[in-house]
Amino acid sequence: MISTLEKVVTLRFLKARKKDGFLNVISIFSFIGIALGVAVLIIVMSVMNGFRTELINKIVGFNSHITVDPYQSEIKVSQIDNNLKNISKNLIFSNSGEAIIIKSNTSKGILLRGYENNDFINLEIFKKNNSLTNSEVLSENFLSIGKELSFTLDLKIGDSITLMSSAGVETIIGNLPKQKTFLISSIFESGMAEFDNNIAFINLKTLEEFFNLNKKDRNLEIYLHNPQNIEYQKTIVQDNFPNEFVYSWSDMNSSLFSALKVERNVMFIILSLIIIVAAFNIISGLTILVKNKTRDIAILKSIGVLNKSIVKIFFLIGVIIGTSATFFGIILGVAFSMYVENLREFLSNVFNISLFPEEIYFLSSMPSEINLLSILIISICSISITIIVSIFPALKAAKLDPIKALKYE
Repeated sequence: MISTLEKVVTLRFLKARKKDGFLNVISIFSFIGIALGVAVLIIVMSVMNGFRTELINKIVGFNSHITVDPYQSEIKVSQIDNNLKNISKNLIFSNSGEAIIIKSNTSKGILLRGYENNDFINLEIFKKNNSLTNSEVLSENFLSIGKELSFTLDLKIGDSITLMSSAGVETIIGNLPKQKTFLISSIFESGMAEFDNNIAFINLKTLEEFFNLNKKDRNLEIYLHNPQNIEYQKTIVQDNFPNEFVYSWSDMNSSLFSALKVERNVMFIILSLIIIVAAFNIISGLTILVKNKTRDIAILKSIGVLNKSIVKIFFLIGVIIGTSATFFGIILGVAFSMYVENLREFLSNVFNISLFPEEIYFLSSMPSEINLLSILIISICSISITIIVSIFPALKAAKLDPIKALKYE
């Protein structure tokens, strides 16, 4: 427990006098350093959390949650049991192939995904794009392309383009790649430039004819009610299809999310050094305070104040500075995290620079997700560091000999 005397003396020592000007400077720098360290950590962690969540949402919203790829035999609906039906909200057959899109003198390699028209209009990519209002968007010889690809090749709805297949057709002069003309029926936007620039959708039967594929080559795309709990649900799917290749959105992007996790942890460690360096200023400040308050400490001891009370007084001073700086840093960090995209837009407009290039980071805006657990961990780390660095000066103050102190004062 903290006595009334200890509280009064602590508050008195916190109010530095004019002759303690240098001590004031150290205390202010300690406060600012810890607050900025905590704020920067919260901002960076929020942006990293937001980036990961946004990336997952984009990937999950564009790709199937789990895909079953057949080896030799055709996937049949009869293989699907009740457990799989309970966890899935949509089961769709699809196929894909790589082609070259040709427009005037420009060509580009793309991945074509084939769906039945009725299946395509049930996908998230169709539902969340207001421009895809045509229910016959994937009819025969129609093509749906991404926004970035339309910019790259200067395409708009109603334009005709030529696709060159990787499959060949026999002619009198030998084997030649198939070519076919398609009409742009719609332009979608997934929110990820990588997808929008490299993937297009066409009718499933048209795709199979174009690439010389048949029904047994079709994949089964499974869309789940809860795509986050992917590993457990993947085992259920694998039990349904023990002889087929089963993979999830997490498997397809495991290296990306592993890299994000490592980067997040490294950033946390590096930025924590800001707090540690700032906290060590508390040692300097308390050491100087002990030196300046030598006579006061000696008087306190002379009137019977115990050593443990002296330890509490100086320990509390360090903890108060660190704790108040931590809470100020939390407020600053949360405020910046909430308006980080507005700040990015302001700086981009003022200095005419791109602070978050869409083609590099996949996303069109800077995401931010405030995580209470991250804030709690940062707060605990900051206050713990403050507590540790406050112990040494407090113990040094308690060891002061009152007789010698009064003699030399």
